[in-house]
Amino acid sequence: MEKNKETRRRRLVTQKIHRVKHTDGALPGSVSVSFVERDRDKRPEDPRGPGPFFYFGGSNGASIVVSYCESRGWQRICDKTRTDYKLKWCETKSPAAYYSFRAGGQLIYQIPNNKVLTTKIGLLNSLREYDRVSSKVNYGRGNRLEDFFPVTFRMDMKDEREAFFNGICDDKSSMWICKPTGLNQGRGIFLLRTPEDITAFRERLQNTIEQQSNRKSLFNLPQARIVQQYIQNPLLLKGRKFDVRSYFLIASTSPYMVFFRHGYIRLTCNLYDPNSDNITAHLTNQYMQKKNPLYSLLKEETVWSMECFNIYINETYMLPKCLPKDWALGPFAKRMQHIIMQCFQAVKAKLDCKLGYFDLIGCDFLIDEDFKVWLLEMNCNPALHTNCEVLKDVIPQTVTEALDLTLEIFQKSCCGLKLLPLNSQRDFLLMYSGETVTITKQRHKTTRPFSTLHPKSSSTHINTNRTVAIATQTAKSTNRASKYSETQAKCLVPSTAVLSSSAFSLTNETE
Repeated sequence: MEKNKETRRRRLVTQKIHRVKHTDGALPGSVSVSFVERDRDKRPEDPRGPGPFFYFGGSNGASIVVSYCESRGWQRICDKTRTDYKLKWCETKSPAAYYSFRAGGQLIYQIPNNKVLTTKIGLLNSLREYDRVSSKVNYGRGNRLEDFFPVTFRMDMKDEREAFFNGICDDKSSMWICKPTGLNQGRGIFLLRTPEDITAFRERLQNTIEQQSNRKSLFNLPQARIVQQYIQNPLLLKGRKFDVRSYFLIASTSPYMVFFRHGYIRLTCNLYDPNSDNITAHLTNQYMQKKNPLYSLLKEETVWSMECFNIYINETYMLPKCLPKDWALGPFAKRMQHIIMQCFQAVKAKLDCKLGYFDLIGCDFLIDEDFKVWLLEMNCNPALHTNCEVLKDVIPQTVTEALDLTLEIFQKSCCGLKLLPLNSQRDFLLMYSGETVTITKQRHKTTRPFSTLHPKSSSTHINTNRTVAIATQTAKSTNRASKYSETQAKCLVPSTAVLSSSAFSLTNETE
């Protein structure tokens, strides 16, 4: 009896293997339905007809994006190989999707080579290259890399690796943080706090390099890493470490239309202790904080709105630190915009540009106790979960307006219409308009030589008009949003005037 049971069990296992391995379309005689066919039967049949259709792949932000598209009468398709979509939104980029993409006829989320911004090494290389060029053009003046980006070393480059291990890390007062270049949510990150930590890390790294050199295949390379100086004196909110998530929207790449939006504040569950071995005391993202046993009790306290943050800064730090009122929504916002624009200028000539490419990027900033602003990283496909009240307010509005702006710009571009003003603009702040730059260039070509122009006054005039348009659109929103955007508009005039003139002079350098 037992023998018969074992025989039947083996037969079933063999049938399952045949179902998976059989590739010529014909099924073994004893098997009636393959796994693939069974899954196809469970999946609802894709709609056909004139559309329009949209495809959503993954789970991040699914309810928001799907609801948005369906509210416009679009029909969802589940077959990722179909090419008759109006919008394709995927968590993971697929080369096939870009190969079949029709510029001017479709929209696709994530610029194909956004890794020049959204991986640790990609961002580092882009900023270094831009810093090297701009320092020569501006004779060392302007915003230098070390002014906003922590000292960083690539562990996949021998010279940088040796520079770090042979001297740089000898300063015992410094802490370092090691990050894999292509991962997010804090995965693979660890601290190097002591000489023993650094020695152990060096040995592991050396073993990995030796093992790799003995392999004949170049596939399955180990994850490249960076080592970055850890900011040991972060500003604290009620004794807890925090960082700031803001949004950088590239609504169009042809022409470039670039926006900034405030996001929210992310805090740790525990009080800050620089000597803690618990990684959740150092990383503020929700993915890491969920590992803390106190998270379920403190969930709502781990995310603050920008308005709440602004009030706290006013009440706690304005007088002791001699800060202007509403520093968080004024000078701080302006500083974030300048840094994001520097990152954009660094990759402007590198990104793939086709009408229909767009991207929403999460930018993470840290403020130290001297109120210096540091850029930590930029993230593609930023978390769009709404697991607490602040996120329920911020995330859907952010995604909805991002899609509204992208669609409006796309449709106007397809029809050859003037892009500005934008009727769908509410909380996103326009930082760069490729349309405005193009028009300005054409005017200069038809009037007088470039060398006789005064770009500062010209760009100020352009941006003043843009500010008036933004303020007019913003007045249509609620009182709360009006006050919020009013503060942004105050810091936009000087901010964009500077950015426009710098973009102006650098266009000739990079294009």
